[in-house]
Amino acid sequence: MTAMIPSKIYYPSGDGQPVAETFDHLYVILITIEVLRLYLKDVQACILGNQFLYYEEGNSAKRCAPDVMVIFGVKPGSRDNYKIWEEGSIPSVVFEITSRGTKEKDDVEKKKLYAQIGIEEYWQFDPKGEWIKEQLRGFRLVNREYVPIVNSTSTALGLRLEAAGALISFYRSNNGEKLLIPAELQEKAEQEQARSQELETQLEVQSQEFRSQAKALQAQIDRYRARFGEL
Repeated sequence: MTAMIPSKIYYPSGDGQPVAETFDHLYVILITIEVLRLYLKDVQACILGNQFLYYEEGNSAKRCAPDVMVIFGVKPGSRDNYKIWEEGSIPSVVFEITSRGTKEKDDVEKKKLYAQIGIEEYWQFDPKGEWIKEQLRGFRLVNREYVPIVNSTSTALGLRLEAAGALISFYRSNNGEKLLIPAELQEKAEQEQARSQELETQLEVQSQEFRSQAKALQAQIDRYRARFGEL
């Protein structure tokens, strides 16, 4: 009798569904990923967006796809999907960019599932303010249940979060410094470049003035010598 060899389980990396409901939802996902990626660039962590999170080995149906998730203690970089049993770490923070159409799933099904998985913090952001009046709210896992975060501060990230129009703004908890989005970083770089060029121009003007003064002084010395000779 030939022993049955179990077939290898296939874990898909996509389902053909859109990444986000609207451009506003897609934009905040991409900006959040990039801001957190830069913030955690020196930390052993990865930030993934809208990729399958598999939480039960051997069952490819046991999966979800958080809009943004932050996992500490793993190798930085992208993955096609994330399998908890292979990586050895559960996501610490999850963001769902929500809307009226996804309210039930985000506020009931996913909240329950993320608590069961053991995800430390769960944040909901409603960029259009369709059902979350304050747009942003967070929950922290306590005794396997989520309780509201009252000060909008993520202890897992060390950041204070704030709704800013259609985006989430992040501030360092220790000094209040704002984490800049790519457009703000570009603007800052351009301003610094302009200041640098202005400083170079000022230094060149001063250098020319010094050379002119030195030339005039030398001419005066030459005239003195011609009139009075060497001392």
